[in-house]
Amino acid sequence: MSDLTLKDFEREALPTLTDYAAIPCLSPMFDAEWEKSGHISTATSLFVGWSTTRAFHSAKTQLHEIPGRTPVITVTVEATGPSIGTVVLYGHLDKQPPLGEWSEGLSPYCAVRRADRLYARGVADDGYAIFSALLALEALEANNIPHARCVVLIEASEESGSPDLEAYLDLLKDHLSNVELLICLDSGALTYDRLWVTTSLRGVLNAELTVQVLERGQHSGIASGVVPSSFRILRELLDRVEDVKTGDILLKEFQPTIPDEHVMAAKAVAGEFGDVSANELPTVDGLELMGNDAADRILRRTWFPTLSIVGMGGVPEPSIAGNVLRASTTAVLSLRLPPNVDSEKARAALREVLTTDVPSNAQVSYNDHAADGWVAPPLAPWLEKALHEASLNAFGNDVAFTGEGGSIPFLGSLAKRYPGVQFVATGVLGPGTNAHGIDEMLDLPTAVNVTNAVATIVAAHANNKKEKT
Repeated sequence: MSDLTLKDFEREALPTLTDYAAIPCLSPMFDAEWEKSGHISTATSLFVGWSTTRAFHSAKTQLHEIPGRTPVITVTVEATGPSIGTVVLYGHLDKQPPLGEWSEGLSPYCAVRRADRLYARGVADDGYAIFSALLALEALEANNIPHARCVVLIEASEESGSPDLEAYLDLLKDHLSNVELLICLDSGALTYDRLWVTTSLRGVLNAELTVQVLERGQHSGIASGVVPSSFRILRELLDRVEDVKTGDILLKEFQPTIPDEHVMAAKAVAGEFGDVSANELPTVDGLELMGNDAADRILRRTWFPTLSIVGMGGVPEPSIAGNVLRASTTAVLSLRLPPNVDSEKARAALREVLTTDVPSNAQVSYNDHAADGWVAPPLAPWLEKALHEASLNAFGNDVAFTGEGGSIPFLGSLAKRYPGVQFVATGVLGPGTNAHGIDEMLDLPTAVNVTNAVATIVAAHANNKKEKT
């Protein structure tokens, strides 16, 4: 099958991936002036340039731009085997912000290699994806192994919840044509010793809530006791959403019905791999974790709704905090939604509970964005067999399946548009990857192994089509 080695990846991909690491191409949620800053454009141009250097029988790289929206790259590699149907290989190039100070010797925008690990923001989530996808297809053609028509699609707003995606899926409807297989390279792995395939993803609801009580801050000795604290009112509003003692989400629109097979799968993963949801987390000594046991924690991470306060505004740094009753407090909320919860119903319920009957009649401003989760459809027999072969060939161990706690809106969007499509969601985001956190890293051997696994899967798709015809 594909025989891509680490040396091949180092030669063909690593120089451009290193250049990409230096680009602060933050997702629009974190860079409102992304068009003016030009970083997304720079990253896009870098990937377009690299894509045009690849050796294919017939391929075309295109940059798609809709005014006011982040761009999308497609690399269409024409079929060398049965031509009916399209395989879409998905990734994204936008990044999360640095988050904080990285460890000594590391930097978010300067790639550092230590042994077989590359450290920089975005290299694992999800800069490697375009290299993995195209090198897999290139290896197939180099070895005269047939493949169907393939479209590598790289978007630039995923870390913001993919707000620009639907417009491009409309634009590219005819180009994508009859999608039969979707391979998403933006997911996770519980270990680095095998191919991990994602069975579900949570949805996401991002919101920004501001509570204002004054036109400007006032001396706390004068205003406190008379003017209600904006922070206290914010706390009261959030208590409508989350049980402060347990962390459970209280709104009925957020509650899942967890399929029995996913409950059993969580127990099986916990039985074989242990407390995978907790083992890699850098918790402080003595912290009491949520969940009753390892299996329960897997379900809490993959099927439970959660609330995280990921940002605050109107709160001074401790070093400059004076005795002032602040005029307002802003909280940025990140809610993870169960895979089978309707994000629009959850969105409407959250908006109502946070903006209706506000305590003390304080002024509230609110905005949000939501995206559905995803549950993988049953695997076709040919694909199930291919996944086992892909993992054994690339990693030397059998494939494993698990849910993931993150969100990839693209999968939900494609599932609605192409009800019969087969999905493979996989990736390199394993232990210590620190996606979205400090010291993000890409395990290079895993990137190579995933690339070889992708080649096996794409080849199996073409072989299945050949057998049917």
